[in-house]
This record gives sequence, C-alpha cells and structure tokens, in this order.
Amino acid sequence: MPLEIIRNDITKVNADAIVNAANPTLLGGGGVDGAIHKAAGPELLKECRTLGGCNTGQAKITKGYKLPAKYVIHTVGPVWQGGGYNEEKLLADCYRNSLALAKEYGLESIAFPLISSGAYGYPKDQALKVAISVIGDFLLKNEMTVYLVVYDKSSFRLSEKLYSSIKQYIDDRYVDEHHVKRISRHIAYNAAEDRKIAEDNIQLESFTLFESARTLEELVNQTDETFSQMLLRLIDEKGLTDAQVYNRANIDRRLFSKIRNNIDYKPSKQTVIAFAIALELNLDQTKDLLLKAGYALSRSSKFDIIVEYFIKNGNYNIFEINEALFAFDQKLLGA
Repeated sequence: MPLEIIRNDITKVNADAIVNAANPTLLGGGGVDGAIHKAAGPELLKECRTLGGCNTGQAKITKGYKLPAKYVIHTVGPVWQGGGYNEEKLLADCYRNSLALAKEYGLESIAFPLISSGAYGYPKDQALKVAISVIGDFLLKNEMTVYLVVYDKSSFRLSEKLYSSIKQYIDDRYVDEHHVKRISRHIAYNAAEDRKIAEDNIQLESFTLFESARTLEELVNQTDETFSQMLLRLIDEKGLTDAQVYNRANIDRRLFSKIRNNIDYKPSKQTVIAFAIALELNLDQTKDLLLKAGYALSRSSKFDIIVEYFIKNGNYNIFEINEALFAFDQKLLGA
C-alpha cells in the first residue's frame, strides 16, 4: 500500500511486477527496455512477439522469466514534443493502466521507472510530478506497495522553484548540531560572557520550540494519554476512518493495526509525522503528537525543517513531501 522511492536497478527489484518503459513494438530497445529484456532472457522477447505491439499510454503484461519479478508490465510513454501534444495525459495513462493491470492480476507490489524521462525527453521534474500524482491517487483507494525506482540522483529532479524554496527555508533555519554543542559548552563553562550566554540559551531553546510556546497546563492535561490513544482520539475528532488515515499517512494497514491494538505502541518518528500529515495537524498539534511518542522537532535536523516547511505552507500531500525528502537525502514518511 505505501509508495516508496528507492535507488536501485529496476531489473533487481523484488516485486510482483516491474514496469518496462517500452517502445511501441515491445521488441526491446535501449535504456530500461533493453536492460529488462537482457535480464529476463530471450523468452521475454518471444512472448512479446505475440502481443502485437502496444499503443502510447496503454499497458500489456508478460511473465518475468529470469527476473526476480513474476511479471513485466510493458507500457509505452509519450515522446516529449514541448507539452502541447497531450503528453501529460498519455504519461498519466501509462501509470493508471499499469496499476489497473496489476490490480486485475491481484498483485501486491509493483515497481516503476520514471517513464519517458530518458531517451523520450520528458522533463524529469514534470515526469516525476505526473508519476507521484497518479500513484498517490491510486494508493488512497487501493492497497498495494508501489516502488518508484530511481537509478541515480540525476534521474530524480524536483522543480527548480520548489527545490530552491525548500533549500532557502533550510538555510534560514538549519543549525549544525556541532554548533549547538558549542553553545552548550559555552553555557556550562564560560560564565564570563553572561549576556551572550543568555542570548544563546534563548536561541537554543527556540530551536526545539520552533517559534511556538506550549503552556504547561496544556501539556499536563494530556500526560495520561499514550500516543496510540491520542492518535485514535484525533482520528475520531477529525471524523475520518482508519483506512483514510493510514492511506493518507502512506502506512501499511498491518502496522496501523498494531498501533490500534497496543496502547503502549512505540512508533518511529517518521511514522508519527506521517500520521500528523494524514490528519492535517498544525505545527503545535504535530509537536504534541510527537511528544506522546517521546520525540521533538529540532533545528539541527533537515528532515524536521522540511516537514515544518510543508506544514506551514498547508501542503499535506505525503507523496509530495516524500519527493522533497528524497531529493534532500532524508528518510521518507510512512513507507
């Protein structure tokens, strides 16, 4: 059910099916297409000869032969011609039809390359946006593990505007943890600089508080509630179903079941934030939920600052947040 962005060779991914960015003949070619045919062996080409080719945006399925995957789903992406020739719809159809075929065959996992972003010239940032949008919509209503496989960093690109905006936000707020330690040593050992120490101490405290104070009364009133209890209460208060929440959080249903059935469940920090995003909590509410699991936000964590960026901008699309986290080499939410 979750979407995972991974760096790997798609021919080595252990999924029920991998997707081949094929040409219309389905008879092999260069790039991902050629690599898949080579890894699968000549039996794949023999079966493809029986399929009669494939139209742009459509998908057909074969066995995986020597590949780790049981099946190969072949889809033909559009050639980029400037964006005025229905390229976006055709590319979206590649993902939709491939996912529909995987669902028809009862598959539990599928791995995609970034279709059309190689020799077909589709701009990588726009190709990524289409992939995330279609896969994300599918996963909100269906349970399947979907991998978006990136061979190297050059194959994955956020829009320049979004990347620059997030980078600037990080640069304005990020404090290296070594600097924080130096401030702590000054506070402990350099009493001669009282005024400077006091200012640094206030600044250090603000790193954790993220510019928003919580009253002691508010915190004390919730001390008898565990993370699991608080999460379930928030779900009820938001009027959401369990499925809506774990799908929006990019969380596997089995993991959610463990949390629901164990009042003292200890989640990872990424899982807590994934639920905060799914519930569309504001920054204070997110910090409260983190506190229940024993975590806090920090200005010495780029992961935390990126999450803050999206919450403050009111963007709670977990798949888009994971795009940004991946681009900045951070752990992903949920999956």
